Order: sequence, then C-alpha cells, then structure tokens
Amino acid sequence: MKLTYAAARINAGLTQAEVAEKLGISVGTLSSWENYRLFPTIVKFTELADIYGVSVGDLIFLPRASTQSGQKED
Repeated sequence: MKLTYAAARINAGLTQAEVAEKLGISVGTLSSWENYRLFPTIVKFTELADIYGVSVGDLIFLPRASTQSGQKED
C-alpha cells in the first residue's frame, strides 16, 4: 500500500483543519498539498514533518497513490 501526505496526516490522528491551524495556513492550501497541486515551502514542509511525527526524508519520499492518468506508480 502506498502512502500519501493525507495518509501521513491521518496516521498522526489529525484533521486537515487541525494541521492547517498549526501551520497558519488555510484548509484549502493543505488540501492542495495533499493533492499535489501545490507544494509547501521548505519551512512549512519541515513543520509538517514535525507535526506528523515523521522525518523530512520520510515525508519527501512518500510515494503518490496514483498518477494523474489513474495508473499506479511503482
């Protein structure tokens, strides 16, 4: 099973609203990160890893669940 940023958040037991509040961003921005439409700055990315209780390396290399065409990535 492949993980996503959303899965890392869910594994941490947090809602989008909780994470957005901790980071000082909107829920829409967090949703865009989780759907790979936008990407966080390195500062926010580091904060995100801390909030989720994972290393930056783990969070950077979380594989995407699928490609835009719907095919699974290896």
